[in-house]
Amino acid sequence: MSALSVDDFDFFLPPELIAQHPPTERGDSRLLHVAGKTLCDQTFRALPDFLRTGDLLVFNDTRVIKARFFGHKESGGQVEVMLERILDERQALCQIRASKAPKPGSHLRLANAFDVVMRARAGKDNDLFVLELRSAGNFWEMAETYGQLPLPPYIEHPADAADETRYQTVYARAPGAVAAPTAGLHFTDDMLALLRQKGINSAFVTLHVGAGTYRPVRAHRLSEHRMHSERYEIPVATAAAVAATRAAGGRVIAIGTTSLRALESAAQNASEIRAGEGETDIFITPGYRFKAVDRLLTNFHLPKSTLLMLVSAFAGHAAIRAAYAHAVATGYRFFSYGDAMLLERSDAI
Repeated sequence: MSALSVDDFDFFLPPELIAQHPPTERGDSRLLHVAGKTLCDQTFRALPDFLRTGDLLVFNDTRVIKARFFGHKESGGQVEVMLERILDERQALCQIRASKAPKPGSHLRLANAFDVVMRARAGKDNDLFVLELRSAGNFWEMAETYGQLPLPPYIEHPADAADETRYQTVYARAPGAVAAPTAGLHFTDDMLALLRQKGINSAFVTLHVGAGTYRPVRAHRLSEHRMHSERYEIPVATAAAVAATRAAGGRVIAIGTTSLRALESAAQNASEIRAGEGETDIFITPGYRFKAVDRLLTNFHLPKSTLLMLVSAFAGHAAIRAAYAHAVATGYRFFSYGDAMLLERSDAI
């Protein structure tokens, strides 16, 4: 990793390929299968053809909360607040955009409906703020009642009613994320039923995706980058399912980079996943040895992003560069509302 820089993960992306809306019907996406130098263009509905009985799909069941608020400071200056993590009913860790960062003790009025006070700076780079609720109620209620859905910064329209449905997976359960685990957005209830009929198993982890997922890599050398931290939980049933799949000779397939990061963070070895809750700031780059995951379903990622580095580690740097060049040339749709890739692990091909 010490020899790699962010420039090794740059590529040209025509702006018109950035998907601004989901496909008309959930699941009407394209699928690019990447197995080393071999690329296969398919539709997402063909995914079951790439799986076999006894495979285990691991989904992230986090649910996106309405985490974005607009408001003003006591001075009248405008602020935008993004919940990074609700710490308890009365306190939340947040990102704040303002002409001047609020100081400890500063009061903010959000959504013209409730008041908070900034208590302290936090985060690895001191770039987060601890806000305390001063009005009646709790942060979960305020988010649901007054918050806005936090669409990614590259989606140019305000969140609407359609986004509130389509920017959630059909199996979303545990509220806490401020960004969707987007590989899961392609799945429909019908697709999940079909997979069960074929004897393909499912398990769940919970990783609450933070706004840090969009944070650019500021260090030139990858070895100098510090990853943001995210909470995850591995249920006992999921740890047992991974062990049973390994024992039967099946494959573990992560649905999205968030599922992969949770599994790899909890992996003792290929067969043993540690159940329970944890925090992960794992930074996966080329040279990383994968322990838990055999295949990865994911969307296309931003240039110079940590997620592009992760998929390059998984499928091979050269293979990903070729796959992305092919995707651009053939008009695949990119990012959260875009198309999908099914990646074979490079050392398993």
